[in-house]
Amino acid sequence: MIFATVGTQLPYPRLIRALDRLATEIDEPIIAQTGPDPRPYPNLDLRLYLTPSAFRALVSEARLIVAHAGIGTILTARDFGKPLVLLPRRHAEGEHRNDHQMATAREVVRHPGIHVAWEASDLARLLTRRDLSLPGPGGTSRPQLVQRIRDFIDN
Repeated sequence: MIFATVGTQLPYPRLIRALDRLATEIDEPIIAQTGPDPRPYPNLDLRLYLTPSAFRALVSEARLIVAHAGIGTILTARDFGKPLVLLPRRHAEGEHRNDHQMATAREVVRHPGIHVAWEASDLARLLTRRDLSLPGPGGTSRPQLVQRIRDFIDN
């Protein structure tokens, strides 16, 4: 199962539309947490909102997480040892107030287990791969990631 999440602040129609189209081409269910998005996505199992425990349960069950480039989702995927595919929100598309998600994706793409779809058309190639790298082990690598994110936010 693939679990997609858009975070808690804004809907993300570009990501969810792309996943809805892909759902007919891949042999795997996609559950998507969409937030307040009124559009129909007939090929996805939609969840507008999730409790923290329901969110963790879906992350735990998923083979792969697909999301915007939100720090909380990045850290959650790493905590659960799940490969993560990011499609960063873009300011030019009206998806966020600035391009901080593009900057975040450029920084975290070098870490094992994080794969970036720079365009929605890149999603098909990434979602059908069964050999996506997994996040590195906990311990020293997580504090390094957290410190890099802190440094990035502070600067």
